[in-house]
Amino acid sequence: MDLRTEHASDAGSESALLRWLMALFLLVAILAIADLVADSGEGSSLGHVLAEGAIVVAGLVGITIALRHIRRLRAGERQALAEVRSLDQRLAATREQAERWQRETQELRQGLGLAIERQLVAWSLTKAEQEIALLLLKGLSHKQVAAVRQVGESTVRQQSRAIYQKAGVDGRHDLAAFFLEGLLAPPGCGESAD
Repeated sequence: MDLRTEHASDAGSESALLRWLMALFLLVAILAIADLVADSGEGSSLGHVLAEGAIVVAGLVGITIALRHIRRLRAGERQALAEVRSLDQRLAATREQAERWQRETQELRQGLGLAIERQLVAWSLTKAEQEIALLLLKGLSHKQVAAVRQVGESTVRQQSRAIYQKAGVDGRHDLAAFFLEGLLAPPGCGESAD
């Protein structure tokens, strides 16, 4: 869905309606002025002249209100478009950052993936347990893992307990910490002091 197109069409249709309304008010005012001019030569009563004068004033007030509303609509449309442009720029910058991150870390991620695989094999996990361990490391819940693997949640819980036992950890947090602890150390940790 393109917000620019949707917003522009909404504002455009309302603006077109206001222009038609303005034209109608203008027509009423012109006809009332023409009638006033024609009636002034015939000696119309003061009440009749005042009534037609009120119609002219009402038409002009309607035109003024419509013009102000059109200006507000256009200002709102300009502001909305500026916000959309800003969001487009931010989105493009964020996408570029994500793509750069993916390019810069591809080799590291592949190496980490291989190291995790080797560790899962070293723990003697079955293929199913390895798959579940990877899904748990990605942050999926037992219910989500069960849906992905098309098995029961109780099966996933049972296999998870087996994974934790074979790995010698107490749960999913310890499993994740096993792999992430050294990677996420604060700057300066692990460096030798001179």
